Amino acid sequence: MHTEFEEKGVSLFVAEAGSGGEKVRIYFDGQPLDVPAGTSVASALLMSGVRTFRSTPVSASPRAPYCMMGVCFECLVEIDGRPSRQSCLTQVRDGMAIKRQKGASALNVASAEG
Repeated sequence: MHTEFEEKGVSLFVAEAGSGGEKVRIYFDGQPLDVPAGTSVASALLMSGVRTFRSTPVSASPRAPYCMMGVCFECLVEIDGRPSRQSCLTQVRDGMAIKRQKGASALNVASAEG
């Protein structure tokens, strides 16, 4: 998979040998990925070779999951049009559209007011 940053390498997250279980199709930055059902978005993307999930607002430094348990917020992505979703806490669903988050997400003031 080609992404904005050169990030192809050996994945530290791999599906278990012989785990021919159910797959779902998700889309990351428009690219289809067939991943194991029941995994988190972060795990599925890491197994697929994605290395950069977001960039920081100030320096645009590439970031990726760190803790994998919802504490560090390094795994933020846009999921189905909703920014700042913690990919380590979100389970994959068939047809899910995921985008790399670039910088800070925009604040929708109209929806916040009610």
